[in-house]
Amino acid sequence: MKRCVALAAVLAASLSPGLAATALAQESAGEQGVPTQVVVTVEPRKGTAVPVINQDDVIVFQGKTRDKVTEWIPATGDHATLDLFVLIDDSASENLGTELDEIRKFIESQPDTTRVGVAYMQNGTAVVLQNLTTDHAAAAKSLRLPQGIGGVNASPYFSLSDLAKRWPDSGATRRAVVMVTDGIDRYYGEFNLLDPYLDAAIDDALRAHIMVSAIYEPSAGHFGHSYWESYWGQLYLSDLAEQTGGEAYYIGFTGPPVSFSPYLDETNRRLSHQYLLTFLAQRPKKAGWQNIRLSCEQSKVDLVSVKRVWVAP
Repeated sequence: MKRCVALAAVLAASLSPGLAATALAQESAGEQGVPTQVVVTVEPRKGTAVPVINQDDVIVFQGKTRDKVTEWIPATGDHATLDLFVLIDDSASENLGTELDEIRKFIESQPDTTRVGVAYMQNGTAVVLQNLTTDHAAAAKSLRLPQGIGGVNASPYFSLSDLAKRWPDSGATRRAVVMVTDGIDRYYGEFNLLDPYLDAAIDDALRAHIMVSAIYEPSAGHFGHSYWESYWGQLYLSDLAEQTGGEAYYIGFTGPPVSFSPYLDETNRRLSHQYLLTFLAQRPKKAGWQNIRLSCEQSKVDLVSVKRVWVAP
């Protein structure tokens, strides 16, 4: 090992200063771990004031091992770019019409650094009515009433997977989806947290680096007033949001929310307090998911992000 390090130093010295620095940096990174980046939302535990968090405040654990943090960049300025899709369940009740104005205001309130798209869940696919655009007025105009036909959506998780796999690569530093759905998986016949379609949607969102937030909205027909079905649907949405670093907004019973406004306002606040975190993940023996956990030296905030990352050896 010593001979290898010495040889690397000799080779680096024979290169130009810039190439030498790059070679040594790559060797150092290779020895320490795999550079891995995630988006982190800073949430205050009380109130709405969010303190400034410095890189030294951030702690990343991979199992019991603490990983080295190499970058902690605010998602502002050149790093503020965001691709955001509003994904609406087409089997939602027509009562959703009373909330369309709130969703329009949410879309139109996005900054110039955000591209917004609109899609509807139909038969397991994401039907895009408006591609990602900085013309927020056009995106807001594309909203329409849902069809309101129970069962028109095979599974909201099929539709999310479809959208994640077809997500256009624009080079944006962040990606997010706001889902409006009851969360009920009509293709999975069991009631537990082992739904393979939910798991697949979570994997697809994580691979595409998409943060998913969800607002519960009951569907038309029987599913819209079945406490048992809506209970599990809301649990699934909570799991999806938790695993991808988002937030799930639910009401705990079968009726629709009184207003989407507080949920959409909270989503805007979360998007405005985000950072790009890069750390050196422990190098695994083979490629796979690695569980991570974040904490902060400042006790008055929580760092919210994905629960696992894909790391290659």
